[in-house]
Amino acid sequence: MKTVFNIARAELQTLFFSPVAWLIIIIFTFQCSMGYTEHLESWQKYFAQGYKSSGVSMDLYANQVGGMFYNILSYLYLYIPLLTMGLMSREFHSGSVKLLYSSPINNAQIVFGKFLSMMVYGLILIAIVMVYVLFSWSVIKDFEIRAIMVGVLGLYMVILAYAAIGLFMSSLTSYQVVAAMGTLAVLAALNFVGTLWQDVEFVRDITYWLTIGGRAGWFIVGMFTSEDFLYFLIVMGLFLVLSIIRLNAVRQKSRWTASSGKYALVISTALMLGYFSSRPLLMFFYDATSTKFNTLTPNSQEVIKKLDGDLTITTYVNILDDQNLYIAYPKAVLSDILRFRQYTRFKPETKLKYVYYYDSVKNPGLERRYPKLNMKEKLKKILETYEMNEKLVVEPEVVRKQIDLSGEGRTFVRSIERGNGKQTFLRIYDDQMVFPGETEITAALKRLTLDKLPKAGFLHGHGERDNTLEGDRNYNRFAADKPFRYSLLNQGFDVADVTLDKEVPDDINILVIADMKVSLDTTEKKFLDNYIARGGNLLIAGETKRQTAMDELIAPFGVRFVPGQLVVKGKTQLPDFIVSKPTADAGDLIYILGEMHKYKLVVTMPGAVGLDYSTDKGFDVAPLLMSDSLSWNEMETTNFIDDTVRLNPAAGEVQKAYPTALALSRKVGNKTQKIMILGDADCISNGEISISRQNIPAANFSLIRSAFFWMSDNEVPIDVRRPQSTDDAIALNKKSMFTSKLALVWVLPGLMILTALIGWVRRRSR
Repeated sequence: MKTVFNIARAELQTLFFSPVAWLIIIIFTFQCSMGYTEHLESWQKYFAQGYKSSGVSMDLYANQVGGMFYNILSYLYLYIPLLTMGLMSREFHSGSVKLLYSSPINNAQIVFGKFLSMMVYGLILIAIVMVYVLFSWSVIKDFEIRAIMVGVLGLYMVILAYAAIGLFMSSLTSYQVVAAMGTLAVLAALNFVGTLWQDVEFVRDITYWLTIGGRAGWFIVGMFTSEDFLYFLIVMGLFLVLSIIRLNAVRQKSRWTASSGKYALVISTALMLGYFSSRPLLMFFYDATSTKFNTLTPNSQEVIKKLDGDLTITTYVNILDDQNLYIAYPKAVLSDILRFRQYTRFKPETKLKYVYYYDSVKNPGLERRYPKLNMKEKLKKILETYEMNEKLVVEPEVVRKQIDLSGEGRTFVRSIERGNGKQTFLRIYDDQMVFPGETEITAALKRLTLDKLPKAGFLHGHGERDNTLEGDRNYNRFAADKPFRYSLLNQGFDVADVTLDKEVPDDINILVIADMKVSLDTTEKKFLDNYIARGGNLLIAGETKRQTAMDELIAPFGVRFVPGQLVVKGKTQLPDFIVSKPTADAGDLIYILGEMHKYKLVVTMPGAVGLDYSTDKGFDVAPLLMSDSLSWNEMETTNFIDDTVRLNPAAGEVQKAYPTALALSRKVGNKTQKIMILGDADCISNGEISISRQNIPAANFSLIRSAFFWMSDNEVPIDVRRPQSTDDAIALNKKSMFTSKLALVWVLPGLMILTALIGWVRRRSR
């Protein structure tokens, strides 16, 4: 071991006698200082203007655009080859390698000694990085030190991996420039290899594992992963052993063919170790962030704990649905698998399968491109474009025997199935995100853990809003529209139509009555009363000019729809456009409304009526939304485009803030009955969910989520909240920021230059 240390010391002396090592340190420090202080100063100015935000730590270091760690990675790619190019090349070029060979030093000691010198130099670079980390720790409130230190570890592992590759390339030639270029070529190849042979299942695992690009990504965001850590160790070991084999071959003057078997054995061993280290069952993770940002939320983890036994996620890819084929065609499979990485972390035995088939599907674009081709001919055209083998594609009849996909329109869909036979679908959506997030994936998994899903029934037969997509802008898309991410079906509910010509089915947990135009008859009223008496939950959405038909529904709860229509004078909107705000107390009942109140989000109601209520019917009543205090119940004007509204108390018009949404609850047996009443049905229609208006921060869909979350006893939609980061302040003002910038950008690199000059003068004096 002493020999290894002596070689490392000698190598470091040689390294620092040259200007390259000092130049890299100085430039590295200057670049880090410039990028870091620029980013920090932008945050200081942001807070100085009175804005509030959190997550400063990770933004400074882990932001892919301007984050310090990502900037450093782009430097290392160039710097390390310049350092390692002379490790062995210099010995070969000068002939000093003969002195090493003639001394009682073996090749392993030479390689490990050279590598140890790079480890020490890497620590010097890391020490420079730690200057910024420690400074951040001192000025940023609740700095994410643990997560940032995981990122620092990732940077150091990258340095060592690059150094091991550079050492091997330096052992292949006596020309330092060739060694540097060779190192860059190997690094480029290791970045590119992950894209090769991705359509061959076993081979793609090997080539994907080999890729070095992005290996530090999880470290940078504060997540320690055993797969990536072992990858760096295996790469280091691989290239160090290859260097030893190379030096043995040079020392013994053996032919390259004699060493090829050793090379093959070492590379095969490394690939095998890498393959096994990337198996989910053998992985270890540690999320160092304070909010566990990289980890599933506790509610999702609880759902997974209940999924005992086998779990298989089968992705069905219809080739003729070519607008979605890019998601998981063979060359994209590994990228697609990564979308479930957080889930396989907690259930590593999960099986991920892919079935490629073709069948009829609604695809107007394909029909326009190939109007005269039959289904088989269209298939061949698409396979040619995506360079796919036709042998991978299953015939329609085979898939139809396996599973019925007609209800999903035979578009891209995943089937999730437990070992006990329970099955559900996980879809993609027609929005910008496309892919399901944690809320949707966990909701699908939760379906497999419940004996009885929360079920929402939509009353029809009295002119109510429809819950199917028939082209009407006011249909209740939130109910069962499969391509709509936030539909109840995708958030963990079952949905059904309900009529009151018989008892409401026992499995209905929530009954929705929206904009009923015709009153219930005696029989229907009886069945509704029976549902209410058993403790069934209700969502009742009224509408203007429907008070007569719907007042009898809500009278037993001590609530009535205020006569007339709510109006308020505004400069930009019609008087009947009501903006309702969540009350301060609403968040105590439903956290979603609390977030709306916190961020000053509103619910838009184009045509609403106010609500009056009493508390003498045995219900606890809580106003959830309130209109503006300048609003009133207009009794006279009906044409809000041509006529001008005027407050007329003599006509029974009262100006005040009216409740537009109420939450009522009471104990019925061993459960709590929950009823929500809205003064407008349009606010939960597709039109209001999707529309945006300038300077009106509407969040109508949050009202829908709030209602069903509360009435499902907080079961679904899944609560995936995380704690808020508390690193939301910087202890720097304009003056101290200027001083800090001066010290880091000019003084710190200046000290490096001064140290280099002193060393150079001392060497000259000797």
